[in-house]
Amino acid sequence: MPVPIPRQRAIPAVESGQAPAVPQDDPSKEAPRKEATVDNNAATQLSLLVIEDDPGGSTVVPELLDSAGKPIRVRTARNLTEAERLLTDDVHCILLDLALPASGRLDDDDELAVLRHVLELAPRHAVLALTASGDAERGAEAVRVGAQDYLFRDELDSRLLSRAIRYAVERKRSDTAERRLAEGRVRAQENRRLERGLLPTPLLEGSSLRFAARYRPGRSRALLGGDFYDVVRTPDGTVHAMIGDVCGHGPDEAALGVELRIAWRALTLAGLCGDELLGTLQEVLEHERSDDEIFATLCTVDIAPDGRRAGLCLAGHPSPLVARPGRPARLLPYDNNGPALGLLPGARWPRMQVELGAEWSLMLYTDGLIEGRVGDGGERLGQDGMVSMIRRQLSEGLRGEALLRAAVNEVRSLNGGELADDVAVLLLDREA
Repeated sequence: MPVPIPRQRAIPAVESGQAPAVPQDDPSKEAPRKEATVDNNAATQLSLLVIEDDPGGSTVVPELLDSAGKPIRVRTARNLTEAERLLTDDVHCILLDLALPASGRLDDDDELAVLRHVLELAPRHAVLALTASGDAERGAEAVRVGAQDYLFRDELDSRLLSRAIRYAVERKRSDTAERRLAEGRVRAQENRRLERGLLPTPLLEGSSLRFAARYRPGRSRALLGGDFYDVVRTPDGTVHAMIGDVCGHGPDEAALGVELRIAWRALTLAGLCGDELLGTLQEVLEHERSDDEIFATLCTVDIAPDGRRAGLCLAGHPSPLVARPGRPARLLPYDNNGPALGLLPGARWPRMQVELGAEWSLMLYTDGLIEGRVGDGGERLGQDGMVSMIRRQLSEGLRGEALLRAAVNEVRSLNGGELADDVAVLLLDREA
């Protein structure tokens, strides 16, 4: 008995424009093989998992060939339990009989319950739905649910089935690439929104201080981490600067950093500073964090209107570096460093008075700048290493953004590549 030829809709490439249609009056002619090329790696052998409850009476032709003429490996499962066991990473495509009885855990009233379950089990695999002749409506619904195509059970031919498998795999790859591209665009949009929140434009109108900042996310992250900073000038002429770091590197930590940064700006503009401000920020963190283990380090500096002195508060954060003409750069005192926000209820953060002088540069940074490795021994740069590096770069005449760029690049170079942690650095300069 001759094998019926499947209708043209069983060949996805024809509909998607990847291959020319086979003329209806001469179905024995196959489109050129170059149009059926699916696998970019010729050494990869396609593998098919057939899920059908009657493998002995299956109409699937066993001689299936890929685009290079190599046999397509075929595995057969009689039910979903067997399919789960056979569904390994080397399976490229699934041929599912829609007539497969639903197990007790599935909804018997849903005609496509088995397909939905298979799609959940194999979200990265191409799926072909097998249905009875004349049941095009059910096949089309299977495609709407998530299958790459549908075929009629009694209209199978090894040549066209082979092509359908190859095109289904290619279509799945294309869909996956498009989805990843869309996800990348969404991440980029999230990144821009978080960046606007974490790294804002400073409010320094009317101030003679110069501002520069640099941020670099840690290794293998598309989103910003939990580092944040801000600078504002209040009506009395005081310039307030802040830099902080929420533990962790995910979007939740970044969002929390945005909340803390915005809260700091609002509280600062409302007239709070020092211990009172940090205590309120701790309350914000405690209410907004997703886990009680999350904390944040913070450094705040308020520079007097005359620019010659400042108040410093540290909440578990590295002390800023100050550089003045004729003197080596050094760290500001950090003996009264308070705990990180979110660690100790009722904690206090002493405010230290610091003399800056007539001309100076003040650098605030997160610990990503000092925790990079140095050489092959695993030793970290540390604060002493950072101070020595900045002293040398200042002696080379680097200032402002050029200084920050050189510092971050050298830290990355010493580390042998991208840093594990995010790096945020800001610099305030005052000239006499």
